Amino acid sequence: MPVESRSLRALGYDPERQVLEVEFRSGALYRYEQVPPTVVQALLQADSLGRHFNQVFKPQHYAYRRLA
Repeated sequence: MPVESRSLRALGYDPERQVLEVEFRSGALYRYEQVPPTVVQALLQADSLGRHFNQVFKPQHYAYRRLA
């Protein structure tokens, strides 16, 4: 789904697999593994999605890979 952010373009989440896909404004697409639903909910409710993403996902070191 599209999001309002200067750095993120869209997010997709599969709660059963706990997989979050993040598309950045640059066009880069990444998949993050083992992301709990509460973490995704907090991201969606943040005042600044990009800042929240950087504060939570970079230090947490969720397993990720670049897709396309």
